[in-house]
Amino acid sequence: MGWYDRKVRRVRDLSCGDTRIFLEVEVRRIDCRACGKVRRERLDFLADNPLYSKRFAYYVGRRCRAATIKDVAEELALDWHTVKVLDMQYMEAQLKRAGTPGPQVIGIDEISIRKGHTYRIVVSDLVRGRPIWFGGQDRSEASMGQFYAWLGTTKSSRIRLAVMDMWKPFRLATQAQAPQAAILFDKFHVMRHLGEALDAVRKSEYGRLAGRDRRYIKGQKYTLLSRRENLTLDGKKALKTVLAANKRLNTAYVLKESFGQLWSYEREGWARRFFENWRASLKWQRLAPYEKFAAMIDRHWDGIAAYCKPENKVSLGFVEGLNNKVRVIQRRAYGLRNEDYLRLKILTCMLPAL
Repeated sequence: MGWYDRKVRRVRDLSCGDTRIFLEVEVRRIDCRACGKVRRERLDFLADNPLYSKRFAYYVGRRCRAATIKDVAEELALDWHTVKVLDMQYMEAQLKRAGTPGPQVIGIDEISIRKGHTYRIVVSDLVRGRPIWFGGQDRSEASMGQFYAWLGTTKSSRIRLAVMDMWKPFRLATQAQAPQAAILFDKFHVMRHLGEALDAVRKSEYGRLAGRDRRYIKGQKYTLLSRRENLTLDGKKALKTVLAANKRLNTAYVLKESFGQLWSYEREGWARRFFENWRASLKWQRLAPYEKFAAMIDRHWDGIAAYCKPENKVSLGFVEGLNNKVRVIQRRAYGLRNEDYLRLKILTCMLPAL
């Protein structure tokens, strides 16, 4: 390589209110004899865009964690596309600092990225509390297999626990690619199925009744689905009224509340005995949605009983919390059409700021 020329650039470094601070940087250009091109000298304090310092790029990235691209662009008097590029550079630096993941406990879930049942899979490290992979074309077994191919055979063999919902393709892919991993079904998804069974009972009772008898049930869906301790004073009064007015709803609600005890057992035998007693109490109650739910639990018992083992007592709320965070990211941007940008946003949303 040989020296070509020197060029002085004005590089934006910081913004203090309405004041913009620039640096004058002398950048040398080099004549590369290997490729025959003129290349710019690389300076560590410059961003990939040579008109901005790395410090300024990181400042833009930190602002974009809490604000939209449009708002940051207006605040800093930058082009929308420039802010997006600087934000992506910031997030790439976050991932580089976080390092390559080697998870032992993973959480698997899918998110909808647009209307029309378009899904992508998100895999999280539940020990470190951060998402580590976003991808796939749908929520099929082949898409789930892409995660294990990305992770590699060695690291896949170190996974000891996989937390997921009862979606069959996720389970089959995990059993094929990480057979040593125990499978645990997320209790929040299980309880959501039970809530749907309770709501089906509520709808059937509303359809069975007529006239003034319906007034106790109408508008009480979320009162019945909520836990009693989470209700306001007015909600508790409304719950007491509807349960007193309808015996079948009363039975269904008590069964729903009592089922949560299943997650407190530390031995599978005790948990199974509790479930069999709970299932036996459905006899003569004419609660078809509950009987269907009990049959589903029986078919997936191994993935539920895994929670009884002390080593599997992991925080299961992280995956649901991540889903809420993703929805906030999507809503703040009114939907993200650039999937690579959405991937970076999801993978860095739990990482510390630079």
